[in-house]
Amino acid sequence: MLTETDTKIIQYLQGDIPLKPRPFAQLEDQLGISEQQIVERIQWLYDQGFIRRLAAVLRHRQAGFKVNAMVAWQVDQDKADKVGQYFAKHTQVSHCYWRQVPEDFSYNLFTMIHARSQKELTDKVEKLSQCQDVKDYIVIESLHEYKKTSMEYF
Repeated sequence: MLTETDTKIIQYLQGDIPLKPRPFAQLEDQLGISEQQIVERIQWLYDQGFIRRLAAVLRHRQAGFKVNAMVAWQVDQDKADKVGQYFAKHTQVSHCYWRQVPEDFSYNLFTMIHARSQKELTDKVEKLSQCQDVKDYIVIESLHEYKKTSMEYF
């Protein structure tokens, strides 16, 4: 069970952590516990599975990944785990979900793929398609990003 301190640590980690020699100093003052205790609590949250990872968030367009698309794949339910796990292990796939879809929409496995060019995107999608023998898919390219944030739960 999460404590109030755990929740406050998670809130802090969901925001922008300052790039300073002591990034948890502000939190130390707020919580009244040492930075060492904060780090130990973060480790406990990680070990217990509450936190998956701590990582930088890349602005992919500024880094040269100008093209991205959601690809919706039609996959038989009995192959969903195999295909989904295969797609998910590839670095070019940032998201991979099996979804319940309306009866009149047959595409049920969704991936988000990022690339530097249109050709690179097409090549990546075709390679995934060939490797898993999934021939029926649609590529839905992003035209404009209105919002992209990480979910804040607390």
